[in-house]
Amino acid sequence: MANNENIIELKHITKRFEDGFVAVSDFNLEVKRGEFVTFLGPSGCGKTTTLRMIAGFDTPTEGEILLNGEDISQLAPHMRPINTVFQRYALFPHMNIYENIAFGLKQKKTPKDIITKKVKKVLELVDLEGFEKRSVATLSGGQQQRVAIARALVNEPEILLLDEPLGALDLKMRKEMQLELKNMHKELGITFIYVTHDQEEALTMSDKIVVMNAGEIQQIGTPEGIYNEPENAFVADFIGDSNIFNGIMTGPMKARFAGGEFETVDRFPKGTQITAVVRPEDVIMTSPEEGIIKGQVVDVIFKGMHYEITVESGRYEMVIQSTRSAVVGETIGMVVEPDGIHVIKAEDETNYFNVDMNKDHRLEFNGTVLDTSLTKIIKGSRRDEEGHLLDGNGEIIDPDKLRIVAAISPDDIQMTDDVEESIIEGEITSLIYEGDHYSYVVSTEIGQDFIVHDEYLWNMEDWVGLIIPVDKMKFTFRNIKK
Repeated sequence: MANNENIIELKHITKRFEDGFVAVSDFNLEVKRGEFVTFLGPSGCGKTTTLRMIAGFDTPTEGEILLNGEDISQLAPHMRPINTVFQRYALFPHMNIYENIAFGLKQKKTPKDIITKKVKKVLELVDLEGFEKRSVATLSGGQQQRVAIARALVNEPEILLLDEPLGALDLKMRKEMQLELKNMHKELGITFIYVTHDQEEALTMSDKIVVMNAGEIQQIGTPEGIYNEPENAFVADFIGDSNIFNGIMTGPMKARFAGGEFETVDRFPKGTQITAVVRPEDVIMTSPEEGIIKGQVVDVIFKGMHYEITVESGRYEMVIQSTRSAVVGETIGMVVEPDGIHVIKAEDETNYFNVDMNKDHRLEFNGTVLDTSLTKIIKGSRRDEEGHLLDGNGEIIDPDKLRIVAAISPDDIQMTDDVEESIIEGEITSLIYEGDHYSYVVSTEIGQDFIVHDEYLWNMEDWVGLIIPVDKMKFTFRNIKK
C-alpha cells in the first residue's frame, strides 16, 4: 500500500551508461509531499542524472521510481506531472514574456481565458506583472530565470525540478533568488527538488539535503543535522568549513587529535580510530597556558562578520573564525568545548590505485611488472601459445578496454630509505600517532597518495620508498568500452 505522505520514492535506482560508467548506484530516497529537497554534491556526483531520471529524460538501468505509489520509471516525460527548470533558461527569443509562459498551455489547447488567468497568476508570483509584452532579450539574468520558473509553474506540476537554476547569476542576484524561491515554495506548497553544488544554497533553502559523491548517497538530513552531525569526512569537508583530524579515543568520551586530548560528547571504546570534526567557529582562543593546544598565528583575514585566523600547532593547522582578531606571529592557546567536537568512527583506509596491462598482457605499476598470474585473477581467462591473454570466448583481451584497480591495506605496505628496492617513491606529507603506530600519508611521484602504517617514527618531508607486495594486493576489473 502506498505511503500517502511520499509523493516520490526512488528505490534501488542505478544508472549505468553504455561505456560501463555507473553514474548513480543503489540510490534510495523518499520525498514527502510539499518538501523542498536538494541534491548537493561536487560536479560529476550523479545529482543531475538522478534529476533527469525523475523527469523522465533518462531511464534507470535498475530500480523503481514511484509517483504516488505508481512506478513511472518507463513513463515518457510529458506524461508525468513534473516540470523542470534548467540553468540555461531555454526561453524562446522571438516571443515576449506572456507568449513564453503561455506556450505549454497553448500546446495543450487550453482555452484562451484560462491561459490569461493562469499566466497573470504566475506573473504575480514571480514579481513580473506588467511585463507581459516585454521581449525576453531585454531582461536581466534574474528576470529571465523568473520567466523560466513561471513557464514551469503555469502547468501546475505536482513536482518542480530545478537543475542548478541560479548558476548563471551573479552572487547578489543569486542570494535574492534563493529567498524568492524559498518564498515561492512556501506559497505554492508543491514539491521542489533542487540540484546544486553550492552548499550555501542548499543550507539556505532546503527542508532536506541529500549529499552525494561518486554516484552514491553520503548522507540525508536537515540542513542543521548535516552541518552539525556529518556522518563521514566527505560530508564534513563538503558542508561548511571544517577542521578535520585523524585521532584515537583515549577513553569512552575522550579523544586525542591535533596534538591534544579533548573531552567529547560522542562515546566510543578506548582505542577506536576516529575522525574529529571541529568547525572554525567552535574554536576558542585563549592564552597559551590556558589552551588544550597552542600554536603560532600564521594568517589573519578579515571576512566582514568575523576574522579567519590560521594557526600552526606543530604539524597540525587549525582554522578559527572569531569576532576577535589576532596578530600574525603571536602564540595563542586553543580550546574546544565537548559539544564543538563531532567524532566519527574512522572510515576504511584501504589504498586503491590503478594498474595497467602492458603489451605483453602483464600487469604493470609505475613501470614495474607485477609478478602475478592474470589467469587466476580474471575469471575464465587463459593464455594462448603466444602469451596473449584470452577471455572466456577465446578472444584476445584488449588492455584499453579494461580498468584495473588494485587495493592494499596500509598495514601491508612497508616504507624504506633504500628507494632502489621499492616499487614507488614519495614524500611523507602527513603523520599521525594513533596509539600503537604512526599513520603516514606518502605523496608519490605519480600524484597518488598512499596511507601507510608503521610502528617506527619517520620525519615529515622524508623521501621514502614504498614496498607494496603483490601477494597482498586485491584486484578488480571493469570493462570501460563496448
